[in-house]
Amino acid sequence: MRIREPAAVPCGWTSVAEENTGVPELPEVEVVRRGLDAHVTGRTISEVEVLHPRAVRRHLPGPADLAARLADRSLVAARRRGKYLWLDLDDAAPQTVEEFAGTAGDGEALVVHLGMSGQMLVQPPGAPDEKHLRVRVRFGDGGPELRFVDQRTFGGVAMAELVEVAGDRLPLPVAHIARDPLDPAFDAEAVVAAMLRRRSEVKRALLDQSLVSGIGNIYADEALWRSRLHGSRPTERLTRTQAATLLAATAEVMREALTAGGTSFDALYVNVNGQSGYFDRSLAVYGQDGRPCPRCGSPVRREPFMNRSSYSCPRCQPRPRAVPNRTTPRRLTRSR
Repeated sequence: MRIREPAAVPCGWTSVAEENTGVPELPEVEVVRRGLDAHVTGRTISEVEVLHPRAVRRHLPGPADLAARLADRSLVAARRRGKYLWLDLDDAAPQTVEEFAGTAGDGEALVVHLGMSGQMLVQPPGAPDEKHLRVRVRFGDGGPELRFVDQRTFGGVAMAELVEVAGDRLPLPVAHIARDPLDPAFDAEAVVAAMLRRRSEVKRALLDQSLVSGIGNIYADEALWRSRLHGSRPTERLTRTQAATLLAATAEVMREALTAGGTSFDALYVNVNGQSGYFDRSLAVYGQDGRPCPRCGSPVRREPFMNRSSYSCPRCQPRPRAVPNRTTPRRLTRSR
């Protein structure tokens, strides 16, 4: 195990597509998961080299402990829930959440946080190091390396215990994350019922990873456009049909994005071979401020949302009407 200390921790940087940056969503993470499953599953780790300590800051015991625990371990599966990605390690024996409390079980996974610019790349051993290479994983077969590259250093890797949740093995930090719309066990009816019980705006509900996972700003805006709903509509004012249509739209748009390799606004969102997706060419409203709506031709509008932006069509997705506050007593007028 080798740890290379950096001369200085780089500060943040501004992308030419700053408005479009954010955490990768389900399609982008699934593209990476498929690549990892094809290229590293079944291989045994021989050495881990940490080139920047910030990349392993979530592994509290430190870089040396991470490297030691990964040495001579085999990667048995690449898995994902929503936007969360991990690699199951051999000798994994899952525990329930109750059994895990206060113990150190032997079911483990390497959890990958892509952050805003993280990349998992598969490279030949002799390939030049990437400028922002943070962690290198070498394998006993002498074949291609697995490299974690992260320009902004917001992402990272860490070991986590596996626990059993509703029949699935999940890393403990992911145990509270709901299923996503592409999960075969996703219960759309239950999510619809839970959404209608919320007192929230519909877009905020879509982004709540404990309700439904994998959806971020991009695909929430696209699904809302397909469903002709404005993101500020209160969830309690949705009909059951509207909520079901919206969830179906999220699954539809993410499947289409997955087929296109995800959405890449710059060179940061790539698969394990460094290739970008091209679903950004098919976006109807997200990032299309002022351009014509593909359905009606009205200029797409951009509105502030949680320190970011929402995009919608003013004609297809009218803002919801304000509902009078029924708890406010009526103002009495004196008769003359």
